[in-house]
Amino acid sequence: MSNKNNKYLHMKNILIIHAHPEEQSFCSSLRHTATKHFKTLGYQVKESDLYSMGFNPVGGKNDFIKLDNPEFFKYQMEQVNAFTNNFFVDELKIEMDKLLWCDVLIFNFPMWWFGLPSILKGWVDKVFAMGFVYGNGKGVYENGTFKDKTALITMTTGGPEIAYNGGKNGNMENILFPINHGMFYFAGMTVLPPFISYSPARKTEEELKIELNRYVNYLKDFDNHVPIYKS
Repeated sequence: MSNKNNKYLHMKNILIIHAHPEEQSFCSSLRHTATKHFKTLGYQVKESDLYSMGFNPVGGKNDFIKLDNPEFFKYQMEQVNAFTNNFFVDELKIEMDKLLWCDVLIFNFPMWWFGLPSILKGWVDKVFAMGFVYGNGKGVYENGTFKDKTALITMTTGGPEIAYNGGKNGNMENILFPINHGMFYFAGMTVLPPFISYSPARKTEEELKIELNRYVNYLKDFDNHVPIYKS
């Protein structure tokens, strides 16, 4: 990032939510590349390595230290009650505090079945809680709670690039719409174009080095990316 006329210069708190079970994977290499890049710039970086943490993606009664209505469990209403009365369990409060802290949110993951791995989808279900992120009088989209934040996807695929954007796997913009629009922008965030590394498992070591360098250049050019959605 250049310091000159850098509209993102104030964004110095980076949160990476990493969702890959293998530390030696190329997806994990992308995560470490981003961490090193931002720390070199002097930014603060926090990470949630969901598999390493043993994060439980299943939303339920165990997310709360006390229920408003033990007789009829309604998850969203209990989220509102927990936000109002500080009834979330510590595991979730820690993640919510990270989300409040960050200026830039990065989802780092392999695309599984045209979407998020379940552990990351569960993180969204629990941390983007009703009452905290939306609902209970809070606005959405351009009036969303987190319109001071920027978000982006860093993702790997199993299929080659030719399978998308005209191929049988469909248009990537449509595939990522539920994340970019339905999660990030819904919460009010400015959404940058994703970085996608297609089919790294099919690439040679030299090609993977080129991909990592491409990601570094993507991060260096952070300020020049035209947002997909902007609050």
